[in-house]
Amino acid sequence: MRPVFINVGERTNVTGSAKFRKLIVDGDYTAALSVARQQVEAGAQVIDVNMDEGLLDGPVAMRTFLNLIAAEPDIARVPVMIDSSKWEVIEAGLKCVQGKPIVNSISMKEGEDAFRHHAIQCLRYGAAVVVMAFDEVGQADTAARKIEICTRAYNILVNEVGFPPEDIIFDPNIFAVATGIEEHDNYAVDFIEAVRVIKQTLPHARVSGGVSNVSFSFRGNEPVRRAIHSVFLYHAINAGLDMGIVNAGDLPVYDDIDAELREAVEDVILNRPQRTNVSNTERLVDMAPRYKGEKGAAKVVDLKWRDAPVAKRIEHALVHGITDYIVEDTEEARQASERPLHVIEGPLMDGMNVVGDLFGSGRMFLPQVVKSARVMKQAVAHLEPFMEAEKAGQERQAAGKILMATVKGDVHDIGKNIVGVVLQCNNYEVVDLGVMVPADRILDAAIEHKVDIVGLSGLITPSLDEMTFVAAEMERRGFDIPLLIGGATTSRTHTAVKIEPAYRKGSTTYVIDASRAVGVVSGLLSPTDKAKNEAATRDEYIRIREQYARGQEVKARASLQQARDNRWRPDEAQLPAPAPSFLGVRAYEAWDLQDLADHIDWTPFFASWELIGRYPLILEDEIVGEAARDLFRDAQAMLKRIVEEKWFTAKGVIGFWPANARGDDVIVWTDETRATEAARFHGLRQQIKKSNGKPNLCLSDFVAEDGADYLGAFAVTAGHGELEKAAEFKAAGDDYSAIMATALADRLAEAFAERLHKEVRTQLWGYVPDEQTSVQDLIEEKYQGIRPAPGYPAQPDHTEKATLFRLLDAGANAGMELTESFAMSPPASVSGLYFGHPGSHYFGVGKIDRDQVEDYAARKGWDVETAERWLAPILNYDPDAVARNDAA
Repeated sequence: MRPVFINVGERTNVTGSAKFRKLIVDGDYTAALSVARQQVEAGAQVIDVNMDEGLLDGPVAMRTFLNLIAAEPDIARVPVMIDSSKWEVIEAGLKCVQGKPIVNSISMKEGEDAFRHHAIQCLRYGAAVVVMAFDEVGQADTAARKIEICTRAYNILVNEVGFPPEDIIFDPNIFAVATGIEEHDNYAVDFIEAVRVIKQTLPHARVSGGVSNVSFSFRGNEPVRRAIHSVFLYHAINAGLDMGIVNAGDLPVYDDIDAELREAVEDVILNRPQRTNVSNTERLVDMAPRYKGEKGAAKVVDLKWRDAPVAKRIEHALVHGITDYIVEDTEEARQASERPLHVIEGPLMDGMNVVGDLFGSGRMFLPQVVKSARVMKQAVAHLEPFMEAEKAGQERQAAGKILMATVKGDVHDIGKNIVGVVLQCNNYEVVDLGVMVPADRILDAAIEHKVDIVGLSGLITPSLDEMTFVAAEMERRGFDIPLLIGGATTSRTHTAVKIEPAYRKGSTTYVIDASRAVGVVSGLLSPTDKAKNEAATRDEYIRIREQYARGQEVKARASLQQARDNRWRPDEAQLPAPAPSFLGVRAYEAWDLQDLADHIDWTPFFASWELIGRYPLILEDEIVGEAARDLFRDAQAMLKRIVEEKWFTAKGVIGFWPANARGDDVIVWTDETRATEAARFHGLRQQIKKSNGKPNLCLSDFVAEDGADYLGAFAVTAGHGELEKAAEFKAAGDDYSAIMATALADRLAEAFAERLHKEVRTQLWGYVPDEQTSVQDLIEEKYQGIRPAPGYPAQPDHTEKATLFRLLDAGANAGMELTESFAMSPPASVSGLYFGHPGSHYFGVGKIDRDQVEDYAARKGWDVETAERWLAPILNYDPDAVARNDAA
């Protein structure tokens, strides 16, 4: 299956956005950051940053903006494309950008020597490059010129410079069609054919383009532009286009574009012989006004599809997730087939192949695919009794068998379940062992079921160590099948550095999200491509390890003592919060679910389905809006049932205690005498060297060292009943509803935490009794006080949850438990501490040095190795390297 088309956001480009240009010229970088954030929220997987404006000091503007992006986690999670026609601007960006950037662009327009020089510089900075099809003669317009230039550039980059071919992105120039100039009529064909040849002849190189250029002649008529983009992308992606900028349109599914419009557009894009006495361009120009002002090529919503042959009806039901007629259509197909198995291997799998193609080309999204799986399962469930009765003949042949499990100590599985459904949709048999699965059970099951691949999932950071252990056990027990790694805390770098070296007999591959799973699995099981794909991954991971090793030169940090001397100190006017209304704990047996539903933050809900965008804007998004609206409608319907039928029970517990800071720790006292210590929460302090008077923060800074101050804690869950309800849906073959129920339970738990915090601020602790906040204010954290959680940026140590749960007696009071890796159960749970000081605010500890690790270990009563294991993600050094040096 083809990889998902990657969308590049271009609104952080001063040459393409008047709004962004004005903000940068005016020096309003805070507002400019919001433009970048909006791009990411709208689904951009890369953001293009360009500062080429005559009134700007380009290098300074680029450096300033990229440094600001680095401090914004919701923006910095996507790669940056450094875009400039001036090398000094590009280099300024390369010197400060976080992660692996993309340089846009280099070319041979100034000759091969300058091209080599810029390529070598990009290679030294570890950047990928966009290579324009542009040489000393000029910009390539024909397919032959595009191929010639890109081939010459590829040979120079790979064979002379030593550039990794997978870091090369060719832009063979998309030009406008239907301009009325005959020489332009073949521009789209030239691009598509160039893409096809580049992908066939230049191994591992990627291809990009500015897609909106192709429809420039129809600016002002967005429905027609959307149709042009959809048709163009349909053919370009089939030819191998990997990524590009699509700035207009929610792209309609190719097959759902109005037939007459689609034919006219396709005639233009493919430069077919004219059908009438007017040219293809004239025909489309004449037709275009009929579509102006409409939403676009709308989907068919009537029942005309019911008149099609049964195979086409099944395909339509699968693509559109319609369950209403699938049983009768499946039965009709069964009666017309020799064996019931033939219905599965015929029309059902044919339809799922269409779903896979649409998903793979970015024209269907995860919620729609999971709905398709529900239709498929209902059809198979209808056929199973007939196949059982038949008792003869071969069994259905799956494309491969995949074992999946969430590793020991971890209870989260939404992502794993989605991946499983997507694989099943593509004819893979999935053996799902569930959550909290120890290594021996995973490997015993792999042998028992004779699986082709093992897939591991995990959400919390301790799961990373467990995955490495499973990999080592696969090596010890002589496995040689592929191992897949996925989950929120996993990464390509961690997989390459820690997991892959532990399992050398087989291959290890990181899978970034569900949309990539099928392509990875099919490549690893392909008899012809398996060895090549595994070798390419090994080579890539070797480069990642080498790059990681180079980056492990210890970056200068403040010493722990320097950081403590630069601690945060409250303004004298900012007094600690007053005493709470009670001390001790208070439990809540069953919080009103409707109240929680009213406080849901919907943006993360869409993200859990891999639909990226801020609610409610995502509902009108040009690309994912339709899928988001359908998903939201289904979520609202299920949420109504959850509330009315009380599917889940929301339980929680809070507590308040006298407290004082002791260095980087917070002591919780048993009573107001402050004589007996009830518990101690251990803090971690930022060690990055600060400037401009900024402090090195630790959570203990927000609690007074002497006098009357207090600390709160909470643990809440909306998960009682969640697993049982999800299991009911799964047993009925309805994975879509099972995943939906789990996702909504998560949202209700988060809403519970937010709603209870408001109750704490206004009544239970009562330090802001007159607070007037809307639900949106709560989501945006426009209030006094914070509720940081162990395992998150302000205190990355998950083990601190043990102290919190003990103080709250969370098991007895809320039915909540911790796994051995300190994941909370039920999975839909939230816990944390309450800080009420008006100056308290969220922050991330960042990387810490060995002096603080040793100090933290002493305070916790650990040895240093234990502290390094639990703090591994934030260490500013490689413990393995230190151990090797010590041994030497």
